[in-house]
Amino acid sequence: MPLPRDPLGPAPDLPPAGHTTSTSERGAFCLALCTCGWRGPARRSRDLARKDATGHTSQ
Repeated sequence: MPLPRDPLGPAPDLPPAGHTTSTSERGAFCLALCTCGWRGPARRSRDLARKDATGHTSQ
């Protein structure tokens, strides 16, 4: 006998555990992004954007 189906449908995909950061360039600016939805401020310096990401993951 098959198992009953969940009336709400399948469970939504959950974001990966922990934080995975990356940087994205938009014109002359670079910003840090995280899989949790966090977004750092736009920076002209890639190095500062990376530091923002490192600071976010260490919290």
